[in-house]
Amino acid sequence: MIDVQRLRERWAGLDVMVRDLPLALLLAAASLVPALHGYGTRLAEDLPSRPVDGWAVAVAALECLPLVLRRRRPALCLMLVAAGFAADQLFGYHLVAGTALPIALVSAGAHLGTGELPGGRPGAARRVRVLTAVAVTVAYVPLAVALDRQGSREGITGYLTFYLAVAFAWGIGAWLRVTRAAEAERRRHVAESTRAAERARIARDLHDVVTHHVTAMVVQAEAARYLTAAPDRLDESLAAVAGTGRRAISDLRRLLDVLNPVHGGQAGSHAPVVQADLRAPVVQADLHAPVALARGAGQPVEVTESGRHRETPGDPEAVAHRVVQESLTNALKHAHGRRTVVHLHHGAHELTVEVSTDGGRGLTGLAERVQAVGGTFTAAPRPDGGFTTTARIPL
Repeated sequence: MIDVQRLRERWAGLDVMVRDLPLALLLAAASLVPALHGYGTRLAEDLPSRPVDGWAVAVAALECLPLVLRRRRPALCLMLVAAGFAADQLFGYHLVAGTALPIALVSAGAHLGTGELPGGRPGAARRVRVLTAVAVTVAYVPLAVALDRQGSREGITGYLTFYLAVAFAWGIGAWLRVTRAAEAERRRHVAESTRAAERARIARDLHDVVTHHVTAMVVQAEAARYLTAAPDRLDESLAAVAGTGRRAISDLRRLLDVLNPVHGGQAGSHAPVVQADLRAPVVQADLHAPVALARGAGQPVEVTESGRHRETPGDPEAVAHRVVQESLTNALKHAHGRRTVVHLHHGAHELTVEVSTDGGRGLTGLAERVQAVGGTFTAAPRPDGGFTTTARIPL
């Protein structure tokens, strides 16, 4: 069975001149078919057709074969095809090869000046297009005069009508060029916006990781200052500081592995991370890990859950993890040592995370993260003087 998709890919991988060659050969061959003789373009309708001879083969070749250059060298293609078309009309062959002229005009309008020009000066592409259009227009005048002297009665109206027709073909190509350029600019803008959003997301992740772990380390180190008289507890506190530091390094290394696949090892050793989604480091994290870290820093944290837990790979788990992490970091900084409750409710359509503490103050940054996945976020003081953050994350 023929693999059509594979054939298309192989065809698309060929040079543009090779892909344009079949059209040129097809037109040239059709021009030499006796049954099609005289059915080509006739600029002077009242002039007789000339039988196909050896010169007709050369004229057909001059009109058709330059089409292989229509995308690589559109100006040269147009000049050669136009010369062949003029010979075709003056000799009266009226070959099917005359169809190559509108094809060359559309190609010139679409591709002329879109490649690199010598010097790369601003406006150079536009000047090349204008000069080419002027050259073709000027060359058309002696052709019309020569046909008129051969006895054609087309008159200025007929010649002007034909000129407007070929100008329309050029305009179609120009419209295609402008449309492609606009689409390329739109894609570039989307790519830049995507990169900027991704940089912002990675910056937030770095901020979350560093802030959370460093805050815990600071609290643990402060507590260790008062344990010099209790060597066992001091050793336990310092071990907790070291453990928190190692977790921070591990989390940072995972983020760096996402940014640079060869970071910290040999090329190719992190291929699975590169192929995974950029949110993988936080998606795979246990939601209870920040709770354990906060407890290790001396924060009394209670965890309750309700509803039926479902596997929700992707943004919901990642955002929930960040909400818990940032809320506990906020509690450590502003309400250290006070009772904190983390409640997770697994609903049918959303995951609700609520973190309340007996003290503290507002959070910043989490609202944008929750809203980015279509959820809602609130952070407000309680009437009794405590503070509660609530995030509702759609599944």
